[in-house]
Amino acid sequence: MMYISTRGQSPPRAFCDILLGGLAPDGGLYLPEAYPQVTRAELDAWRALPYHALALRVLEKFITDIPACDLKAIVVRTYTAQTYRWCRPGRDASDITPLTTLEPGLHLLELSNGPTLAFKDMAMQLLGNLFEYVLEKRGESINILGATSGDTGSAAEYAMRGKRGVKVFMLSPHGLMSDFQRAQMYSLPDANIFNIAIRGMFDDCQDIVKSVSNDADFKARYRIGAVNSINWARVAAQVVYYFKGYFAATRSNDEQVAFAVPSGNFGNICAGHVARMMGLPVARLVLATNENDVLDEFFRSGVYRPRATAETRVTSSPSMDISKASNFERFAFDLAGRDAAVVREWWSSVDAGGSFDLRGTPYMARLPEFRFVSGTSSHADRLATIRAAWEKYGVLIDPHTADGLKVAQVHRELGEAGVPMVVLETAQPVKFAETIREALGREPGRPRELEGLEALPQRVEVMEADVGAVKAFIAARA
Repeated sequence: MMYISTRGQSPPRAFCDILLGGLAPDGGLYLPEAYPQVTRAELDAWRALPYHALALRVLEKFITDIPACDLKAIVVRTYTAQTYRWCRPGRDASDITPLTTLEPGLHLLELSNGPTLAFKDMAMQLLGNLFEYVLEKRGESINILGATSGDTGSAAEYAMRGKRGVKVFMLSPHGLMSDFQRAQMYSLPDANIFNIAIRGMFDDCQDIVKSVSNDADFKARYRIGAVNSINWARVAAQVVYYFKGYFAATRSNDEQVAFAVPSGNFGNICAGHVARMMGLPVARLVLATNENDVLDEFFRSGVYRPRATAETRVTSSPSMDISKASNFERFAFDLAGRDAAVVREWWSSVDAGGSFDLRGTPYMARLPEFRFVSGTSSHADRLATIRAAWEKYGVLIDPHTADGLKVAQVHRELGEAGVPMVVLETAQPVKFAETIREALGREPGRPRELEGLEALPQRVEVMEADVGAVKAFIAARA
């Protein structure tokens, strides 16, 4: 399996090479030359597999340059009940991603049972083990540069802490994450972890990461790698739980399923798109945004118009306060019929602060083929959905999952009868206690081991949104 850039001006590369590289040299994102296909016989054979075995079956279709026995060992070590043990009472931790049925035909796929209580752990724990394996085999080291709107940072740091040959430099928007999210990241004492709080929005952090990654000399000199979902390995790992969710919500492989996905950087739902392209019977992918509705605007109108930083709203689902969705370029590449010249044209406008408009084009006519629908959720919607889920189902959900559930219920009423709707959970409510208190007047529970987290000493460097300053910080510590 070889990988190509969405912008078509970088040579194909193997999985382990793109694992360490992040962005392609031409500024594009890597995708498989062609999506591997899953046959009906494979679906039948996979239905009863435990999570680690299913993950191996899916990942070996994407990773062909790691020996099968080594890949199996990495996957088995990653997906253990001990690592993903923070599931709801009564759930089996060995299931890794338990399915909670809210009512007939409406389900919640639990993805936040890992060490940082967020769905990002599902991919990041694998990424940490893959990095360590490949670096050790090559006798190399790497400096990871990432940006987070909340959950990616802690998931990456917990996955990489103490890893041989790895240092992590994580950018986050200063003052815009929850207290719990900040404490998870900034309290880590590990010598290979560096937190940088940028005065600005997530998009400012992401722009700095891209700028550094596009500086070929600096990237090569300091061995810069990426753990954001621009790294294909993240997306590949997330594909697995779409298969798991499908099997859990259906009785046979003759059925279809709809997935509702809270969306900020488009990485999570991009994995669902890939799963559908591989042959998973997905009826619809329901994209949910908060008030930062760039993606909803595109799927409703065909206009992709990222907002300026000043226009990005600060909301109570902060991990989705994103205007420039990096992974959207991967979907656009498929929408363009994998014509990299078209993608370069579109992103020449986006990268210059502009937009593109597909209304009246053949691409807009093709959009329904990909089975996306979308919707938005407001702060009032989140509060109402959190209350309703607690009062009606006895299930406590975080604000981002509430966005997904709210939009899922709208499209469930409009969609095909009899098609199960699976809402992807994004995080545990304790990470957003302020909003839970506002919605329910009560404190969310937390694992005993995490009591007092916010009171721990914190290490963070606060900086302006300045690429040069971030480069100097990295250079002094790499």
